[in-house]
Amino acid sequence: MTSERDALRREMRARRRALPAPARIAAAEPLAERLLALPFAPRSGFVGGYWAMDGEIALHAWQLRLPGGVRYCLPVLHGDRTLRFAPWTPGAPLANNRYGIPEPQVPADALLPPSALGLAIVPLVAFDARGHRLGMGGGWYDRSFAFRAAQAGPPRLVGAAFSMQQADAIPSEPWDIPLDAVCTESDTFLVPA
Repeated sequence: MTSERDALRREMRARRRALPAPARIAAAEPLAERLLALPFAPRSGFVGGYWAMDGEIALHAWQLRLPGGVRYCLPVLHGDRTLRFAPWTPGAPLANNRYGIPEPQVPADALLPPSALGLAIVPLVAFDARGHRLGMGGGWYDRSFAFRAAQAGPPRLVGAAFSMQQADAIPSEPWDIPLDAVCTESDTFLVPA
């Protein structure tokens, strides 16, 4: 199954990177509309996003349109191989982590555990309509939200992708944490509980 996942990962990353920059930029607005229209979109508290890399769909339009009581956070790699989340606003200091992904420069005591979020928008390489996600292969998000396997509550997990990243079915592994929804520039897929 790993070779099937690896082949799908290579194919979808190549497709995503092949999208022209204007198309990637234009997709941010309709994605933001879909994320803001989610029935469980929080009106206050903390939400997690990501810094778009490697052709990922960007979240800047969503971040800038969040309700006033919502604080946007970016992920930060933690020593236990999980993510923590740091509140971030445009222009605040960033530093590249070991993968070259910008992270907020904040003191350790300012970092939030994943369970403190009301909603987390997660990047993905491929998804299916059943809420299965194929990431980059490092397992950071699955380890960070593993506690969700035993509970249905917050944070809600929503994949963000381009519609062309949809696959018929994502082969799943026991450690994969399913999503509550996936939003693209053209569709919203709500996963039944």
